[in-house]
Amino acid sequence: MHIQILGGTHCSPCVALDRLTRRSVAELGLDATVEKVTDETVILAAGILSIPALVVDGTVVVTGRVPSSKELKRLLSSRATT
Repeated sequence: MHIQILGGTHCSPCVALDRLTRRSVAELGLDATVEKVTDETVILAAGILSIPALVVDGTVVVTGRVPSSKELKRLLSSRATT
């Protein structure tokens, strides 16, 4: 699984989503790569107009907010391959 957190370097919600995602991946024991993307060109090319955004395997699953831990774990679990 390839997970991208799209957002700014000094954006506190973006930092929070990054931390929450990494913690959730570890707690779920997922085989995933988590990448923080701050390049505005890449973010805009993905069609993201509101940050932070969470992209899982090329699909945008959350934009403009930080989901709850429970919601994030449900999203990640539903996209995990076994």
